[in-house]
Amino acid sequence: MTAPLHEAHPAGTGRALPNTQQGMRRRNLARVMHTVSAEGPLSRAAVASRIGLTRAAVSTLVDELIRSGLLDELGPERPGRVGRPGSALAVSGRGPAGIGAEIGVDHLAVCAVDLRGEVRARAVRYGTNRGRSPEPVIEELTELVRRMVAETGREGLWPAGLAVAVPGLVARDARTVVRAPNLDWHDTDLGALLPADLPLTVDNEANFGALAELRLGDGTPRDFLHVSAEIGIGAAVVVDGQLLRGTRGFAGELGHVPVRPDGPACPCGGRGCLEQYAGEEAVLRAAGLEPGEDRVGLLAGRAADGDTDVRRALYDAGEALGIALTGAVNLLDPEGVVLGGALAGLAPWLLPSLEAELARRTAGPACPVAVSRLGPHGPLLGAAHSVVRTVLDDPATVAERA
Repeated sequence: MTAPLHEAHPAGTGRALPNTQQGMRRRNLARVMHTVSAEGPLSRAAVASRIGLTRAAVSTLVDELIRSGLLDELGPERPGRVGRPGSALAVSGRGPAGIGAEIGVDHLAVCAVDLRGEVRARAVRYGTNRGRSPEPVIEELTELVRRMVAETGREGLWPAGLAVAVPGLVARDARTVVRAPNLDWHDTDLGALLPADLPLTVDNEANFGALAELRLGDGTPRDFLHVSAEIGIGAAVVVDGQLLRGTRGFAGELGHVPVRPDGPACPCGGRGCLEQYAGEEAVLRAAGLEPGEDRVGLLAGRAADGDTDVRRALYDAGEALGIALTGAVNLLDPEGVVLGGALAGLAPWLLPSLEAELARRTAGPACPVAVSRLGPHGPLLGAAHSVVRTVLDDPATVAERA
């Protein structure tokens, strides 16, 4: 079976290759990389069989990828077979790596993922970013990125690019944060603040979380709504494996869908938005608790211990989520809903009321709701894997930079 050339990408990371001899070569290099990545280790003959090229053509492509450090030869494939065994090929654990970063309201995080999809290093710095100007926050993030690059460089890895997840609206230029209400950032060009020597993609954290589900999720459908939460609530709409972005790239702002139009004011300027009922701080307020560093752990621990105030607050949050999701489900008819981020850790107490609202309000059959196994790590992993995906999609370009 031929491996797919493309999956969903943040804006600016995927592009069509020209329909020329050089373009065909680049497409075939990508086909080899995708096939070995998805199914390896494989022999040259096995790769040729899967992508429909001659063994000689595949050998030429493989030799180029080996010289570029993107593939490794592991030795004879399946010793003991009748006939001459082929040399098994695998994606290299050295060479290009995807650097993912996340700007949260109360933390900064960075990780490095190699071409095999393995997390090679991770760093987190806790501290509030709300109300801070972008410059000092990005300085701290840049320091974490530089440390990550140096650390992974000692293991033979080099950064193929940097992808940054943010809790806000990102323009289609994939670098400008148009509005991040919970950070109080507006029209902030992160491309002008981040290191200029790394290819950069900036995207909404829920979008990267959805990409992580597509890449790493177990049995994730091709059409789904991905909902995640921290202080705010974000969502991503995935249709046939592609992110639905909208005209300006702002699709998925579920947290600012009003569930009670006469409710409390929201930083976005509206009233009664979902975030005011189901965001972490909103649930803590409803439960009579003070926010701390591990808000999800606090709520989950109290709920597990039978704290009635916390359980009621989570039940009400699930109800608000169900109301907001019903509109999206009725409009888009997805295969399912995936709860990620903080919502994953609180799912046992959110799901009863959420699913009841969906079942009661959805016009068609009830939409199944799944809980992400990636939890709060989805956006960061999705960011790093989006860079890895660009390498697999066009290994020739990355090899030229090596």
